[in-house]
Amino acid sequence: MKLGYARVSTLEQDTALQMAALAAENVSRVWQDKASGVKTRPQLQQLLATIGPGDVLVVYKIDRLARSLQDLMSIADRLDAAGACLKSLTEPIETTTPVGRMIFQLLGAFAEFERNVIRERCTAGLHAAQARGVRCGRERKMDYAGAFRMRNDGASHAEIAEAYGVSKNTVKHAFQRVRRGLTPMALP
Repeated sequence: MKLGYARVSTLEQDTALQMAALAAENVSRVWQDKASGVKTRPQLQQLLATIGPGDVLVVYKIDRLARSLQDLMSIADRLDAAGACLKSLTEPIETTTPVGRMIFQLLGAFAEFERNVIRERCTAGLHAAQARGVRCGRERKMDYAGAFRMRNDGASHAEIAEAYGVSKNTVKHAFQRVRRGLTPMALP
């Protein structure tokens, strides 16, 4: 039986292209995850627990299955133990021969390399933006100076939290960060 697996890295992406290709391959059932290739993928784990002798795990592309060589080899070992094999719709993969397994491993190594290069570029871009004075991350909901003024005027953490629409713990942690010097604001 052909069993399909589709994955995208973020919730904003969709699996439409992969799903169309898997449907054209006439897979019996498809499992989908919306998670990074290096995070927990519950649907993949469910698929691997289901797969049995003679089954074929069909993926659109190897990097949709795993992004690290170690993870890829672990999945391949699980498929071997189950008596199943792997088929990629966009790459010449067949894991039943030594040559096919070698190509499989090489593609896995390239996928891991690609992920590491992307991470390196993102980190470099983030550091360059910070050096130019760009503030990264979401905007703060709470004005620290205003929160300290409210506190000095006798407001409780709960009242400050209510005023800024944040939790009481957020207020406490903000005060702690300022006291430890983790934010640029000085205590009033």
